[in-house]
Amino acid sequence: MACIDVDALAQFETDAKCGRPDAMYNLGLAYSTGQGVDVDFIAAHKWFNLAALRGSDEAKSWRASISKEMNTSQIAEAQRLAREWLSIFK
Repeated sequence: MACIDVDALAQFETDAKCGRPDAMYNLGLAYSTGQGVDVDFIAAHKWFNLAALRGSDEAKSWRASISKEMNTSQIAEAQRLAREWLSIFK
């Protein structure tokens, strides 16, 4: 996997705000693998969930995979954050 740098992360965040599922997926990858950021399964799940809602099958698979490493309260927090994000950036 290629290393994700700070500039790429900033661009992914900008593109995610425009509704691009590939950017959301890439943010999920970054947070799930620690590429350019600390590993954060809650943030990763949120981004994979948002990408999955927009049709990314890869995001669905990654979301399912990291869910196995999370407890129910972490998954609930990730889902809450995804809903919050959707309320701001539909």
